[in-house]
Amino acid sequence: MISNELMEKLQKAVARELQVSIQYMWQHVLAKGIKAEPVGVLLKQFAINEMLHAEKIAERISFYGGIPTTQPDPITIGKNLTEMLQLDKKAEEEAVTLYKEIIKLAEKEEDYVTRKLFEQILEEEEIHLDKFNSLLEE
Repeated sequence: MISNELMEKLQKAVARELQVSIQYMWQHVLAKGIKAEPVGVLLKQFAINEMLHAEKIAERISFYGGIPTTQPDPITIGKNLTEMLQLDKKAEEEAVTLYKEIIKLAEKEEDYVTRKLFEQILEEEEIHLDKFNSLLEE
């Protein structure tokens, strides 16, 4: 069994993954401007990747007898491509922080499968963060 603290963080992670999955997909659809097409393709890829993260985390919650939340964190689309990318960068920064906390807590609780899962997800989130940072520098 895992602690309530770890279960709460896993639920927060699912809510966050649902949020960015929807957020990135709608941004992909709504993006306008000269860079909208290549950035939109990237946003769509990231949206799908985030949904896969949500699925894996939900499976972990279910393994421990919990019911994964269906409520995403608040979704913010942005008014233009730059604002969208700034919002996305912030969301990824928050994910990196949360997932490092989950990794530490899972290690402490000797939940090595959850730790490994979040190490893998963290690596992908850092790639997303790096890409958003690069796009904002252009």
